[in-house]
Amino acid sequence: MERITMAIDEPLAREFDALIARRGYGSRSEAMRDLLRRELEADRASGEAAGHCVASLSYVYNHHVRDLAERLTGAQHEHHDLVVSTMHVHLDHDHCLEVEILKGHTADVRRFADRITAERGVRHAALNLVGVQPGDGHAGADTHHHHGHQHLIPRA
Repeated sequence: MERITMAIDEPLAREFDALIARRGYGSRSEAMRDLLRRELEADRASGEAAGHCVASLSYVYNHHVRDLAERLTGAQHEHHDLVVSTMHVHLDHDHCLEVEILKGHTADVRRFADRITAERGVRHAALNLVGVQPGDGHAGADTHHHHGHQHLIPRA
């Protein structure tokens, strides 16, 4: 592990320590590593050659909006190659929460998420992307297995 030293002003350090305490981190170092990972992944995912990802897309929608549920389901079927799973929760008489687990090329996942988010009646949408690379966790090992699937390793 490489050691990096940095200086920040005291008010920022106090705020950071409060954040660390609220989130339950054991040290400033682990909190900084998570912040750096998140920023590096966001930068990587924003590029055109971002590669592949796994993602969760969550959104709330009003199921009384005309044909919205059918349009959402239609989009999921049209992109069955991206949609791994969908969880549907009834919040009240009017609103549903859906969480979709997605995987595929990052640009395709973003386009699909944008399509869902842009539907009239969809609110509170959030996409969380994690860049992945094919593999099985063993350097130099074959990335496809006899049991019929490919492992996707999250990027550091």
